[in-house]
Amino acid sequence: MRLHHLTTETTDPAERGDAIGRAYGGFVRRGADRYLAHFDALGIPADRVRDIVERSRVSLDAWYPALVVESDAAAAAAGIQPWRAFAVAARTEVLAVAPSAGEGECSTSVRVPADGGAPETIQTWDWHDHLATDGLLLRLTAATGLGVKLFTEFGTAAKIGVNDAGLGVHFNILSHRSDSDAGGVPVHAIARRILEEATTLDEARRIAASARVSASTVLTVAAYHDGIAEAASLELSPAGMAVVRPAAEGRLVHTNHFLDPALAEGDTSADDSTTRARYAHASAVGGAMSGLPAAGRAAAFCGPHGGSAPICVRPDAARPVHEQWGTLLTIALDLPGFGLEVHPGTPDEVAVHGFDRF
Repeated sequence: MRLHHLTTETTDPAERGDAIGRAYGGFVRRGADRYLAHFDALGIPADRVRDIVERSRVSLDAWYPALVVESDAAAAAAGIQPWRAFAVAARTEVLAVAPSAGEGECSTSVRVPADGGAPETIQTWDWHDHLATDGLLLRLTAATGLGVKLFTEFGTAAKIGVNDAGLGVHFNILSHRSDSDAGGVPVHAIARRILEEATTLDEARRIAASARVSASTVLTVAAYHDGIAEAASLELSPAGMAVVRPAAEGRLVHTNHFLDPALAEGDTSADDSTTRARYAHASAVGGAMSGLPAAGRAAAFCGPHGGSAPICVRPDAARPVHEQWGTLLTIALDLPGFGLEVHPGTPDEVAVHGFDRF
């Protein structure tokens, strides 16, 4: 995956969307085309896709309309119909009705040090490389005045990021029997609003709780300000939200299955998913990651298995392209330094290539 950069100073969502569309309109168009083809390959009828997208758009317009304005402006500048661009913005809401839940994506590990230091975070992002040949690193100024740096796909509002109040978000997909085609607030938009408005974990929790969702996900939020570190995973589903706190040693690990006991009863992750193997691995290597800088955490995240660790997902070329998953990005948050450490590949590669700073 190739990473592209854009900095916008405007707080006007239409101007920001126009800037994205003018700079990267080709990626916006190709992203929409690829996702619509992907939905078709998964067996989701085109009219059902359109209905979910339109309902999600209405939900977002009622909950956080600035992101609809931004999406529409990017679509206009890219020369495509607004709903096609929004099909990527609501891609998780469409995928929630796919006949198969699929492999899942992403492994996240966060440690809240007992000595009052900043949270130590790292995540892999696993996805289909034919859908995400290119990604965006965006720096923006929110209407609240907060500075935000984030990584996302072209067309989605946000995935993983930080703001200059010392708060950051990691993102993992989940699946639950309550997921539906109701077209709720896109989960990527919830991550974006948290980055634009929240300065504390409790504020992030309240924002997430205010959104009606139709697809499940987990946002692992970490914050550091005035020498106080905090973190929690906010598990979201149409059946409700749960807050998962760090274990006694300050470690918080999440992959792609629910950890809250009540929500876990409705978990629908695939039987052949590696989510539990990745969770067990990330939990086992947590102690070795403690206190290390970002690059050291990436190497320790792999543990003694190196590049063959479960968290280093490799695509299986024997499977159809829409069933091939790989680790496309490794990313760590620097909360006090308002930065992202990124590498477009697996964490074992960071030992060779290092992180790039954004």
